[in-house]
Amino acid sequence: MIKRLLIISLILLITNNIWSQEFFCQVNVQSKEIAGVDKTVFTEMRKAIYEFMNNRKWSNNNYQISERIECTMIFTISGAQQGGDEFKANLNIVLQRPIYSTDYNSVVLNMIDKDIVFKYIPNQNMEFIDNSYTDNLTSILAFYAYTMIGLDMDTYSLYGGTPMYEKAMAVVSSAQNSPFKGWQAFEGDKNRYHFVENLLNSAYRPLRTLLYEYHLKGLDNMSTNIDGSRTTILKTLSYMKQVYDKRPGLYFFQLVLEAKRDEIINIFSEASPQEKTAMINIMTDIDPPNGSKYYKVNER
Repeated sequence: MIKRLLIISLILLITNNIWSQEFFCQVNVQSKEIAGVDKTVFTEMRKAIYEFMNNRKWSNNNYQISERIECTMIFTISGAQQGGDEFKANLNIVLQRPIYSTDYNSVVLNMIDKDIVFKYIPNQNMEFIDNSYTDNLTSILAFYAYTMIGLDMDTYSLYGGTPMYEKAMAVVSSAQNSPFKGWQAFEGDKNRYHFVENLLNSAYRPLRTLLYEYHLKGLDNMSTNIDGSRTTILKTLSYMKQVYDKRPGLYFFQLVLEAKRDEIINIFSEASPQEKTAMINIMTDIDPPNGSKYYKVNER
């Protein structure tokens, strides 16, 4: 019996070492502009957010340690109640995806959630329960955790992220009575509500098709077939054009552009003249404020 228990314990130990939580999330809290608040509050805040993101199991998916999703969350604190526990901040989120057989990470998301307000008390447990709104900070973190897992899954499987976007939408629904901004449809078209609505809306699915084909069929094959991969990536740019023609100001469309603009330019800097022209024609049409950047591929 003792031998059997030792074997079971060893199996459990090995299993825990093989499978891991979803995230390897770097967290930074910048508070240089804030006076009158003990700086240890922000140290504790960073630690609490780091542990909340990295130690929680967010899905039923099994991740090896080497497969953990890499992201960065930078909170820039811009205001604080004097002696209080309520803070105002901007949150910069960067999500990256490793590219097969390379040491290169591709940026999938690079965005700023502006003017978020939340309460934080040092040494108080951060708790989140699905389908329940406890506080703004944990709801924001949960929303982006689910969204980032969904985006990562979309780059490996066509529309694979849908279950996670549905979880993110459930966070939005639970926060509808929140006194803080970012959750309601009527506030504007560039907030958390509209982000996940765009992801779940079938009218904008070409952008999710792009996430899959651009990364899995394009970038992941670059190391073995650079010309064929570039042709695949050029095809995916037409998916952005489809969505742009429907709704040029779409929030998710703008986020994809922001994440991929520089990478697209780098990919086509060594392309054939015909491919460079095709890329320029599409990208200057859908991203006119940055048109001059795309023409620079002709200088390389």
